[in-house]
Amino acid sequence: MSTGKAPSKARQAYKFIEAHRNDYSIQAMCRLLGVARAGYYAWLDHPISDRAQEDTRLLKLIRASFVASHGIYGAPRVFQDLRELGETCSKHRVARLMRENGLRALHGYRTRHIPVAKPSALIPNVLQRQFTASYPNEVWVTDITYIRTWQGWLYLAVVVDLFSRKVVGWAAKHTIRRDLVLDAVTKAIRRRRPRKTLIHSDQGTQYASDAWRRFCKANHLEPSMSRRGNCWDNAVAESFFGSLKKERIKKRIYANREVAIQDISSYIDEFYNPTRRHSHLGGVSPDEFEATHRTRRPRVH
Repeated sequence: MSTGKAPSKARQAYKFIEAHRNDYSIQAMCRLLGVARAGYYAWLDHPISDRAQEDTRLLKLIRASFVASHGIYGAPRVFQDLRELGETCSKHRVARLMRENGLRALHGYRTRHIPVAKPSALIPNVLQRQFTASYPNEVWVTDITYIRTWQGWLYLAVVVDLFSRKVVGWAAKHTIRRDLVLDAVTKAIRRRRPRKTLIHSDQGTQYASDAWRRFCKANHLEPSMSRRGNCWDNAVAESFFGSLKKERIKKRIYANREVAIQDISSYIDEFYNPTRRHSHLGGVSPDEFEATHRTRRPRVH
């Protein structure tokens, strides 16, 4: 009998015999339970099936990937991590082991939306829900969200490059005034040196002023703005906020704004940009995508 694939009833019998081997004759118990002594002795040498042993080994790797992702990777991304390590198991096996061991990716976090205002002059919607870009710094999107702390709200503004979904600039402050947005975009400008870059926003008051348009013009940015009620126009920025809140913030309230800013910095600069696998990018991180897709922008004459 192959003990690695012994039927469950036989394994139960072997366990019973092992538990009572000092009380009764092994031969008598085998005969009574309808199993062979050879099978019992073979089971003693390998009581756990080869497949179960392999599951145990794989589970250690799965847990390592899950923990490294701060509990946000589901089976598809964990499977990609294992494939990079040279493992040949199937995605279904990874999903089964995660399910059986309670390793469930975090899901769900509703975001609050910033009040909007009518711009003093119409800024057209140039983006028109075209969420792909052919090269870095072709299109940026920017938005603001709220984060709870016991000191009060913390406001976070981000700038995301549609080419790689990388957060190229961000700023967090206790107020939602215009300098919050300008600080985030200024960081992006210093890092990326844009030329004729489209930057899309919603109708937040911070993006609707003459000062915003002047700032964009002075820094080689072309502003684009969603129309009222078109929430999907800024879906990429909203998607980032959703990932941040379900993967890191997890609905908790930070002790103070400084702690919140430190955690946000850790998420963006140490995890999201360099490490986190992004489904839109074929399962690689924004930094890795940019490193392996060195597409240059056409020269501007």
